[in-house]
Amino acid sequence: MAAKFYAVFNEGNILPAAFPDKHAARNDVELRRIVTFTRIPDTGERIKVSGLLAVPAGARGALPLLSWQHGTILSFDQVPSNLLRLKDEKYEPRDNVDSIETLFNIQRFAGNGYAVVAADYVGKGPYRNGRGEAYAVKGATVQCCLDILTAGLLELRTLGLRPSSLFLNGWSQGALNTQWLKQALQRRGIKVRATATQSPFNDLAESFHYWANPAAYIPASESSYPMPPAWITPCMIVLLGSYRRYYGLSDLFETAIKPQYQAFAEKYWSDYSLEGEIVKSIPPAGDFLVDGFFDRFTNDTNSALLRRLGANGATFWDYDSPIRFYHGLADEALHPRLVRPAIAAGGRFAAGVPVNGASHRGTFLSSLYGEPTVLNGHSTAFDWFNSLA
Repeated sequence: MAAKFYAVFNEGNILPAAFPDKHAARNDVELRRIVTFTRIPDTGERIKVSGLLAVPAGARGALPLLSWQHGTILSFDQVPSNLLRLKDEKYEPRDNVDSIETLFNIQRFAGNGYAVVAADYVGKGPYRNGRGEAYAVKGATVQCCLDILTAGLLELRTLGLRPSSLFLNGWSQGALNTQWLKQALQRRGIKVRATATQSPFNDLAESFHYWANPAAYIPASESSYPMPPAWITPCMIVLLGSYRRYYGLSDLFETAIKPQYQAFAEKYWSDYSLEGEIVKSIPPAGDFLVDGFFDRFTNDTNSALLRRLGANGATFWDYDSPIRFYHGLADEALHPRLVRPAIAAGGRFAAGVPVNGASHRGTFLSSLYGEPTVLNGHSTAFDWFNSLA
């Protein structure tokens, strides 16, 4: 299955066209759904959440544990634990329906001796019950990841397993979540052996601005740099909807979004559907927000949003264990200059891994299967973690 989807993620053919035999998994894996409760700090709500635990089949004793944080999914159930559908041998996983990025992590890590735990996140998965997600909402996300990690550790114990060391990995939205999780664990004195992020959104306010006006960040000398894709506008809607829901910014859609696009935003926030003709009417990200949103005072609610985004950034942190920031040099969703401040501020344990010619998906794929030539002399997260385990 990893070989099948490898070609889908290998955008621009920056890696070898065929899935390399050397990356084959050594063992089968066992998948289990984790179910626990989490409390949302900003609202006090206690809710049921789910996640996935993947372990090498037949493993016993100590083994390294990977906490994997998945990227943005523009659906409600394309989550790690939906891979339990694979218990039906006739089930064929599909891109944009199943969590293929989680499949890659399971193949690469659980298939080669690691336990892997992954949260579905608040507002996602089988226990969503109509709840809006907490996209880039720091407190809810961190607490959910911590609670799923704790539940995963308890489940490991019932299987006669224990972690020898803890590693963190995350892509895109999950890279931000991974930084938050690492910082929370560090505050608690919980040791993380090493952390890897791919396409990390460190500064939420700057990233949001970039999505709306990439020209403000791309030098004239880089006129050929790829612009943000059409799916950025749905991401902006999900972010606005999440901050409205969890931070009490009740009029945010009315104050932040141009009037002609508000109905579209409300519908998309309610159903995440882009079926049929509606996909042709996605508002352009550059025209979506009210004029002057990032340049001057437009509304108290808009100012409150920007303050929240700024407070939720992960850029300025002094890490106490190794962390790598894999970032694509042709990433359509995140310009490299938005990543570098976190590398510079992260201290002696922080390192950047620029990925040559890599798109958003290509950056992720290269971090697991890339050669040093595409990773600017660095190893994959898998080989790096193995060297430290």
